[in-house]
Amino acid sequence: MIALTSKDPAHLSTDAIVVGTAPHDGGIRLVDADWLPADLRTALVRDARALGVTGAADEVRRVPAPGISAAVLVLVGLGEGDVTAETLRRAAGAATRELAGVGSLALALPADEVAQAVAVAEGALFGAYAYTRYRTAGPGAPAVPVASLSVVTRGAKDRAAVDGLARAEVLAAAVHATRDLVNTPPNDLYPAAFVTAAQAAARGLRGVKITVLDEKALVAGGYGGLVGVGQGSSRPPRLVKVAYAPARARSRVALVGKGITFDSGGLSLKPSQAMETMKSDMAGAAAVLHTVLAAARLGVPVAVTGWLCLAENMPSGTAQRPSDVITLRGGTTVEVLNTDAEGRLVLADGLVAAVEEKPDLVVDIATLTGAQIVALGDRVAGVMGTDAARAEVVAAAQACGEGFWPMPLPEELEAGLKSKVADLANVAADRAGGMLTAAIFLRRFAGDVPWAHLDIAGPSFNERAEHGYTPKGGTGVGVRTLLALVEARAH
Repeated sequence: MIALTSKDPAHLSTDAIVVGTAPHDGGIRLVDADWLPADLRTALVRDARALGVTGAADEVRRVPAPGISAAVLVLVGLGEGDVTAETLRRAAGAATRELAGVGSLALALPADEVAQAVAVAEGALFGAYAYTRYRTAGPGAPAVPVASLSVVTRGAKDRAAVDGLARAEVLAAAVHATRDLVNTPPNDLYPAAFVTAAQAAARGLRGVKITVLDEKALVAGGYGGLVGVGQGSSRPPRLVKVAYAPARARSRVALVGKGITFDSGGLSLKPSQAMETMKSDMAGAAAVLHTVLAAARLGVPVAVTGWLCLAENMPSGTAQRPSDVITLRGGTTVEVLNTDAEGRLVLADGLVAAVEEKPDLVVDIATLTGAQIVALGDRVAGVMGTDAARAEVVAAAQACGEGFWPMPLPEELEAGLKSKVADLANVAADRAGGMLTAAIFLRRFAGDVPWAHLDIAGPSFNERAEHGYTPKGGTGVGVRTLLALVEARAH
């Protein structure tokens, strides 16, 4: 539960209250904390070093709270530089993440402007997450996320702030649901199980229709990418269409998500350590699903169709082989030189199906290449595509605070995808520019529709320390950007 309040933060009855700190002249300064008793402010600034408080981003420190109603005062670092909306999101998220187990928490961060209040609410909600499905009670069990949150702002009754808070709750629920899917182990999340999860998540939502193509329908429809990738598994592939169609839609957007529920590499087998996080290879499809459902919950006047390209890439006697030639939806033939470059094959089928419906924009999102991580690290995703569509995605990402960086599609790389026996090879012999080559492969299947490709291989799954509002494991990356992209098309 989250609410806005304009009450004096000094008199809020809560288990903990959060204020911001920032580095200043070798010490710290308190940010928008004039409501604290003067002697407490003086002591905090004076004793900051002894308390281990530096004001650095992600820093969370608990101190006694004499003179105020809250049981504990929490100092959260805002870091150097300007206090932006994303600064506030990360600070609020760091606080709620670190304070798991606390019953109620108030956030007295800079929030008098509507955008600030909404950012604090978003960050707090993003940080209040735990994946506990497989945890049993006892030592080592994670603390329960903060149950009751309040954001201190003078604009608590401002209609724009109230509406922003409602949107933040829908957005956070979508991000959490995406994380849940990504974190689910592959023995419990396979293509048919993903379908069941999608149907359950969409149940009762007006204007949303789900259509499922099973393995027989995929063969009949010429979806050779999905069929080929999935044929090595005992759990066959699926293509799921999740369509939200509001009346008088102002635009029509198609989202295509890679949904490899587990990627062993197929016969081009990955090393065992490289498989440990491959339950996350369906993060694109998860983000697409919950973006469409969030748009429906918010009543965005844009038609959004999600295409979930679901398969399990396994080695077996029935698996596709290196040098097999498959025929994708629409008739393009592809020589499969590496069965671990499977994501582009299922996405190609999904892109063709999406483009057949003549949308105004098509965007695919996928944990597609290790080259993305080499190029941009594990917190920034790559964006490629037609110029206008790529710029549209980057603008949406900047507006919501996610890290997406525009990348080129050099024409000379296309020659590397030539095959001696088919229209295309699924990989180039030269590994240089692997993220870009994969996007060039996909470009062929977007036709003449404005198109963008989002490679989220690194940012989709956090293997390192928690930071800001980002937990370990599934991050839910892409949902915020895709929803912002769809909402921007409503204007």
